[in-house]
Amino acid sequence: MFYKTLIDMAGHSHWAGIKHKKGRADKIRSKIFSKLSREITVAAKLGDKDPDMNHRLRSAIQAARSANMPKDNIDRAIDKSKFNDQSNFDEIRYEGFGNYKIAVIVEALTDNKNRTASKIREIFQKNGGNLGTQGSAAHNFKQVGIIRVDSEQIDDDNVLEIAINSGADECFSNKTYHEIHCNKENIYDVKKILEKKINNFLSTNIEWYPLNKVNLNKQQFLESQKFLETLEDHDDVQKVYSNIEMLE
Repeated sequence: MFYKTLIDMAGHSHWAGIKHKKGRADKIRSKIFSKLSREITVAAKLGDKDPDMNHRLRSAIQAARSANMPKDNIDRAIDKSKFNDQSNFDEIRYEGFGNYKIAVIVEALTDNKNRTASKIREIFQKNGGNLGTQGSAAHNFKQVGIIRVDSEQIDDDNVLEIAINSGADECFSNKTYHEIHCNKENIYDVKKILEKKINNFLSTNIEWYPLNKVNLNKQQFLESQKFLETLEDHDDVQKVYSNIEMLE
């Protein structure tokens, strides 16, 4: 069954959505560019250099364009994939629990596993949490294909119609963006249909979506948000997911 829902940014439990706030993006533009460049490089290294033949690369480039990354930066990131000594990144997932027992999954791209693991563990410990083994927090989430579109690209009714026709499962909307959910195996099939009507995408990813949520009051939510932002700000971290939700 298809669901259409209106969401509120403050209470939306999926941490990944929070980073799309424009104010935050403006403050860390250079860091965002660095992370996007790394994703482009890895995507190009693992697949075809032609984005039309490489779904992951096409999505990474679209996200970079949405962040207003200059074309020269995008081209340089693709070129780096040709040189192993400049693009030897490992994809690593870290799992643990933060303050107030919130479950957290961190996805990183790193050229030094020991350095990254040490720093991630330190951030967890300094914020009243602990880094666990792989699988320790994942049972609180499910993997979902999630496509985000700037709300200025298309209105609620039209995106709903397209999402239904594309085979998506859910469509969330707020004032900033639309978020379309689908089976992770079908994400690029859904994306192809959406691309017939939509030119610009904020992101297209298989993400960890919370099943079991931790309800926090406003003060607790803000404290946990600060912890998650600290994780996300680390150079090696690409994405952070949590199951926090603010009480009404």
